[in-house]
Amino acid sequence: METTTLKQNVEVSPLSEMLNHNGQYGDYGGSYVPPVLAKPLERLADTFNSLVQDSSFIKEYIYLLKQYVGRPSPLYYAKRLSEHIGSTIYLKREDLNHTGSHKINNTIGQILVAKRMGAKEIIAETGAGQHGVATATAAALMGIPCKIFMGAKDIKRQSLNVSRIKLLGAELIPTESGTATLKDAVDIALGYYIEHPDSFYLLGSQVGPHPYPKMVGYFQSVIGQEARQQILNAEGRLPQAIFACIGGGSNAIGLFSGFLNDKEVEIYGAEGGGEAHEGNTAATISFGKPAVFQGTYSYCLVDKDGNPVESHSIAAGLDYPGISPQHAYLNDTKRASYYPVTDEAAIVGFKLLSQLEGITPAIESSHAIALAAKILKNKEMLAIINLSGRGDKDVDRDLNE
Repeated sequence: METTTLKQNVEVSPLSEMLNHNGQYGDYGGSYVPPVLAKPLERLADTFNSLVQDSSFIKEYIYLLKQYVGRPSPLYYAKRLSEHIGSTIYLKREDLNHTGSHKINNTIGQILVAKRMGAKEIIAETGAGQHGVATATAAALMGIPCKIFMGAKDIKRQSLNVSRIKLLGAELIPTESGTATLKDAVDIALGYYIEHPDSFYLLGSQVGPHPYPKMVGYFQSVIGQEARQQILNAEGRLPQAIFACIGGGSNAIGLFSGFLNDKEVEIYGAEGGGEAHEGNTAATISFGKPAVFQGTYSYCLVDKDGNPVESHSIAAGLDYPGISPQHAYLNDTKRASYYPVTDEAAIVGFKLLSQLEGITPAIESSHAIALAAKILKNKEMLAIINLSGRGDKDVDRDLNE
């Protein structure tokens, strides 16, 4: 049953708008890039649109998801967490994928696009390091040289993933500019791309210029389509609520995509609230405004003059002042609700799942645990939380930083 579902996930998404649009989500999206990148991005969009109709491409993608990534990922009934919170909670176990997060779904898809386009070099940005690891993994699999751009602050707080990236043969390029976090890694990666437009930029989240939000949303939709069939198999009904953490938005849109047309399913995104009481936050939808940022029009944390400002989250993967244009649209149309989760609350969620279920989540995913615990308390609701990554990388950190 699940194998059949996986095939349907990739070949026949019920959300035709994922493919049948030109990068606009209501007022959001588009491509705001220098002329030197316009042609490469147009070629990328045309290639992607062609490949998702190509049975040989789909067959290879499905094969690698199953035999290399290890899909479908389980939907696990978290009994002790459910009893503690007072609702029936399932975890979508993206942490059990090869490399330890949802990121591999997208990097495998994009590396196959890059391979078909004859790419000689892969470039990527990373914050928590999970996308860096997944990109380096995919590049090693295909034998393509790879450069990973990462902020110096993130290199210090995600040392395990830095070691993994180097072990996989990728070149790690640090940046000290700005806050030395994900935003700055994207800045230098885009700068390199402008200077080397023949490189293949394997963007990790559902942000950036068209066609990246469309591509990433498509390759991550496997999460939601699996989860939808799995919950129906387990409970005979759809969940009443679903939860995911959100920085740029890829793991969240992956889960949300399977339920967007089910109006009875409430959708919640947990933003990196940081130290919101002190004004230090990465909660873009909660505190940002629409603006053009890093190639797309979406919500962004800005100052009074409309310029992007520094973000803060204890989770490197959420520490980003922009957000997916699709999430901006879902927020404005009230199809999904987004709430800031403080660093302190995320640490509580991190420890809670570890001690109740023996599952240590990434500090990013811990934000979704914390939000679900608050929303679902004694509600006796049926819910799914996307466990986007595992927490090995965060165990040795001082989570009170």
